Amino acid sequence: MKRVSSANIFSTTATTTLLTSPYRPPDKGNCRSNNVKVMGNKKAGVHGNVADYHVFNGGVHSGKPSFMKWTLNDVVNVVRSHRIPCVFAVGLVFFMYVEYTIPMVPHSSPPLDWGFLLTRSFHRALASRPLLNTVLAALNTVFVLVQTVYIVWAWLIEGRPRATISALFMFTCRGILGCSTQLPLPQEFLGSGVDFPVGNVSFFLFFSGHVAGAVIASLDMRRMQRRGMAWLFDILNVLQSLRLLATRGHYTIDLAVGLGAGILFDFLAGKYEHSKTTKTSIFSRSMKEIC
Repeated sequence: MKRVSSANIFSTTATTTLLTSPYRPPDKGNCRSNNVKVMGNKKAGVHGNVADYHVFNGGVHSGKPSFMKWTLNDVVNVVRSHRIPCVFAVGLVFFMYVEYTIPMVPHSSPPLDWGFLLTRSFHRALASRPLLNTVLAALNTVFVLVQTVYIVWAWLIEGRPRATISALFMFTCRGILGCSTQLPLPQEFLGSGVDFPVGNVSFFLFFSGHVAGAVIASLDMRRMQRRGMAWLFDILNVLQSLRLLATRGHYTIDLAVGLGAGILFDFLAGKYEHSKTTKTSIFSRSMKEIC
């Protein structure tokens, strides 16, 4: 067995307490930071109760399952202090019931899409007015070009590659997924020769590169404190999503995943950028020490 210093066991005990029962703060009066040495099965206080801790591989873990230390107050505090996870727990139960009881869509029927149902009147308006459909498609293409120019500008002019790296990650992943599962084009699709990509060419439905690209640009604008531009992009992205649903250019799930993909790949690009910056800093420091 390995001996652990009193400072280490105090900090580790506090951390473990918060992780095993995060619904109330640890009782510091029961955490003895002085003259505490753990060997084998030495006892340590947790919330006024005695818990067994075993030291192995340099770590500390509780010998009892976490739920065995819960009290009624812990359960009450979960509901009071963690309402959002509780709502998600209710959602889990509700959608499990829905999933196991909802009728499946037969293979001879088109997919059921609530976004299509909610935009039926908009779809009829565009179908009866081809010129309006063309104008909105042209405006949408301009919006896509503007966000593309912004992302490239951030890299080439301002020297900030994160948005460009994020877009490269995103479109590569989109291409892989689009090839993996090719969804059928909606029967009521309203195409336009000026829509992006310009011309009536094939495209991937899953997921929406329009939405993901706009999210990446908006997040970069917020990092640079360009909040007015970011809000404008968000509003245009919402309008773009409504148009894509009305023209049946994307399913609702394509747009939702596009939103998440923009956030995810911006985060991953940030992690990549940070890792490269850290490695460069370490290398530069090492070279200075050598010199």
